[in-house]
Amino acid sequence: MSTQTQNVTAYAAPAAGAPLERTSIPRRAVGEHDVLIEIKYAGICHSDIHQARDEWGGAAFPMVPGHEIAGIVTAVGAGVTRHQVGDRVGVGCFVDSCRECENCRAGLEQFCEKGMVGTYNSTGRDGEPTYGGYSTHIVVDENYTLSIPEGIALDEAAPLLCAGITLYSPLTHWNAGPGKKVAIVGLGGLGHMGVKIAHAKGADVTVLSQTLRKKADGERLGADHFYATSDPATFEQLAGSFDLIVNTVSANLDLDAYLSLLKTGGTLVNVGAPADPSSLNMFSLIGGRKTLAGSMIGGIAETQEMLDFCAVHGLGADIEVISADRINEAYERVLASDVRYRFVIDTATFASA
Repeated sequence: MSTQTQNVTAYAAPAAGAPLERTSIPRRAVGEHDVLIEIKYAGICHSDIHQARDEWGGAAFPMVPGHEIAGIVTAVGAGVTRHQVGDRVGVGCFVDSCRECENCRAGLEQFCEKGMVGTYNSTGRDGEPTYGGYSTHIVVDENYTLSIPEGIALDEAAPLLCAGITLYSPLTHWNAGPGKKVAIVGLGGLGHMGVKIAHAKGADVTVLSQTLRKKADGERLGADHFYATSDPATFEQLAGSFDLIVNTVSANLDLDAYLSLLKTGGTLVNVGAPADPSSLNMFSLIGGRKTLAGSMIGGIAETQEMLDFCAVHGLGADIEVISADRINEAYERVLASDVRYRFVIDTATFASA
């Protein structure tokens, strides 16, 4: 496979909303600065479902989802210096960028001014479609391949490549740490990593969930406090409490209500991506010099920083490993919030599914 394009086994959505099915896809030959990765585990992100069902628009089919990839390097190009055969590596939400714009040069490749190349449902600089991690192998430029430290199991590491960095980046940018009160809205695939990371950074951590059903889990993960947002008294009780709120849910919230929970000068960061527009009363911001912000994954250097941080603190995702023949079932369970807290596909089951 290192000398010519070859086909590999994958699971793809043949059309919007269609069940995913086993198929064969091409992978490019390993170029001078490429690494060939045998994928061991691939996480299922809610955005995989959004895109496989074309809920955000612009989807291209057939689509092989998956941008939470953990595996082993099995071949490298002649010019590769960052990785070698046998290395434990990961691939996140993008596999290339222009490398020349101000954002790329600043290590913010996720905000590439010419558009990053997504790991799937995108077009590479070679003009070919990109296919993601629901597959046995992938070829990626060494500069967009991350090293997974030995301190994290590969299956628990896979979701860190999206869920982990999606929470690590805003928690780091807005200085979560000792003396800061941080709230995580939603205790799902993203939120559970937010609790772990914010706790490891030394912040006072509160979970804001619809009910108290996951309270014991939240406390086990590192939350100091847990409140049900379905209780109107919660918003009265917690008014003006938080320096930082990170909203992980993909449904529209009452932004005015959540902004009321911020201290003067506090920030509400949205990392969830609802399909429909949101609205708010501007006085919710003006009356306290509050900030409504957004965040999206992280650059390559910050993602490596996150992996190293997680290894030092013993943080991996809480996962349920599934076989390939359960991918479609897993999609439905994600939508029903029936997972604690990330499904991870064992790609060794592709051959037998």
